[in-house]
Amino acid sequence: MMRSIDPATGQTIWEGEETAPTAIPAIVERARAALPGWAGRPVEERTAILEAYAEALKARTDDIARDISRETGKPLWETKTEVASMVGKVAVSIAAQAERAGTRRADTAFGRAVLRHKPHGVMAVLGPYNFPGHLPNGHIVPALLAGNCVIFKPSEETPLTGQHMARALHDAGVPSHVFQLVQGGRDQGAALIGADIDGLLFTGSATTGAHFRRLMVDRPHVVLALELGGNNPLIAWGDAETMAAAIVQSAFVTTGQRCSCARRLIVPAGVEGDATIEAVHTLADRLRIGAWDDVEEPYMGPLISARAAQAAIDGVAALKAKGARTLLPFERLDRSDAFVTPGIYDVTGLDMPDAEIFAPVLQVIRVADFDAAIEAANRTSFGLSAGLLADDPALWERFLARSRAGVVNWNRPTTGAAANMPFGGLGQSGNHRPSAYYAADYCAYPVASFEADSVIDLTGELGGRLL
Repeated sequence: MMRSIDPATGQTIWEGEETAPTAIPAIVERARAALPGWAGRPVEERTAILEAYAEALKARTDDIARDISRETGKPLWETKTEVASMVGKVAVSIAAQAERAGTRRADTAFGRAVLRHKPHGVMAVLGPYNFPGHLPNGHIVPALLAGNCVIFKPSEETPLTGQHMARALHDAGVPSHVFQLVQGGRDQGAALIGADIDGLLFTGSATTGAHFRRLMVDRPHVVLALELGGNNPLIAWGDAETMAAAIVQSAFVTTGQRCSCARRLIVPAGVEGDATIEAVHTLADRLRIGAWDDVEEPYMGPLISARAAQAAIDGVAALKAKGARTLLPFERLDRSDAFVTPGIYDVTGLDMPDAEIFAPVLQVIRVADFDAAIEAANRTSFGLSAGLLADDPALWERFLARSRAGVVNWNRPTTGAAANMPFGGLGQSGNHRPSAYYAADYCAYPVASFEADSVIDLTGELGGRLL
């Protein structure tokens, strides 16, 4: 029996049976048997079913948003936005399918050249807990549109959100074996990955992503799409009061549990940098922290669990052990053990671990000039998100040209993204298969064909080379 726990209260909000790992090969076999029928449907039929799914989500927004808040601790204002993103993903995926994975024809001297796209087959989707609806939905919808069958394992922290998604898909008309739900943790994930799948679509930590890369070394036929974490830099090179809100939003939204959150704030050494840090400190100290259903709506909720909070506390302790200076202490609140405060630490001149602390923790780095700021920003093996706050277009052009990240924002939070753009990163942040609008690229493979309506006699092309 598995349980979903509200991190704000410790109360059980859902319980149900885990999928037996031994049952997973049969689940994959059922998906494979259903594949020809689903892939063989006209794309218009699949599109209509996914549009009905969007309507089902929209009609159930309040219920789904409430349960995402209960499972993750996120404020209700944020989870309603998440459900809206899930709804919007369908129309965006339909547009991407038409543009990036549709059929193209061109007349030729012999007939025509045709580009088509075919589904890979049975796709396993492993979902994260921070956006338990939106992020796996970004794999599931384009995969189904392309004609794949999908087996989805939600995070063991957020199984109820997975139940909502499965119900909405099936109610919309997706056949039961075309989309199947696997509930459980590490054992179920390992069994699914080890089964006869054609693709693994994963959003989660860089450590887990690296493990999946190693597992798939001898399985080149399995499509691997990884959207992982980041040690994301934000350079602040302007007016302190103007920039403070964008910095706080970059670092502390979703209680720091976004892969695109700013982890490193890079400022000029001296008075200008001091003013920026002070403005961020003042604003961060005012953030309301609370449960999703508090009378006064919070900006930040708890972390996903007490275990996650402890992991973040341990990560901050490692920073301090290397000499990080506390500017705003990261600590537990006097509520459940999952509640924490935002923390800010000065790590200038120190050799810090190149790691993601998945929590509202911001490391400050002071530099001598803008070239040093760019060098500090790129001093990471990750490459998901990066940002610049500065009013000088020339600085933006320099930063854009030299930065190494898949999402690079100017005078916007590092967390800014759009469904109609690609989303993904370099290095430890991914494997060059960006998601969002570009998910259509890894959910189908291109097939080129050269066609004529009747067999053409090509004897003449053999020329005088016949005996």
